[in-house]
Amino acid sequence: MCAHVLVAEDDEMQAELIRRSLLAEGHTATVVHDGRAALDAARRLAPDLVVLDLMLPVIDGFGVCRVLRRDEDIPVVMLTARSEEDDVLLGLELGADDYMTKPYSPRELMARIRTVLRRSGRGAVADRPEDPVVRAAGLAVDPVRHEVRCDGAPVDCTPAEFEILLAMVAEPERVFSRRQLLEVTRGTDRASTERAVDVHIMNLRRKIETDPRRPVRLQTVFGVGYKLSGGRG
Repeated sequence: MCAHVLVAEDDEMQAELIRRSLLAEGHTATVVHDGRAALDAARRLAPDLVVLDLMLPVIDGFGVCRVLRRDEDIPVVMLTARSEEDDVLLGLELGADDYMTKPYSPRELMARIRTVLRRSGRGAVADRPEDPVVRAAGLAVDPVRHEVRCDGAPVDCTPAEFEILLAMVAEPERVFSRRQLLEVTRGTDRASTERAVDVHIMNLRRKIETDPRRPVRLQTVFGVGYKLSGGRG
């Protein structure tokens, strides 16, 4: 299933994580950061689904969902840090198709999106395989089967290691700060810290580098963070 998804999320790191996850699933994505922009984009682009943060500026997610249900017929998956039962019920009463509370696993969000798209009949069958594999630097990461291969050999990763690799393989040569990689792991390792990111990288080097002490793939950018070198493929 290939769909155009509108992401309305005011946290830029979270929005970028969702965007990358959607691209890895074979979807296209448009990102906005406030409720007014979300309504404008929904009317202009007619997306197949909206991922809607509840705590948006200008117009909150409840207001956006109310207007979308009145004027448009677009499936909505709501995201929020507020988990009170009244908020959940109000979101569903306004017409949200599904509801997830933060922090959440990107993989679970993608699974929820697939379910809502399938149920609504939105999106189109993609020309590519339904379970796209992201490749770079000799690594192949399957976001649906949760599998990693390095030069064709399987690699056993923890959930946090997997999310870090998925983010970095999707954007080779991009330098990620420790804080950005920490955000990537939030749905799988809620107690993690920036120091824990260094441990995850060290463990990944043991698994994918010929010589972990002289890494070729997972390189340190001193004073900034880490990047995956090696290019696409």
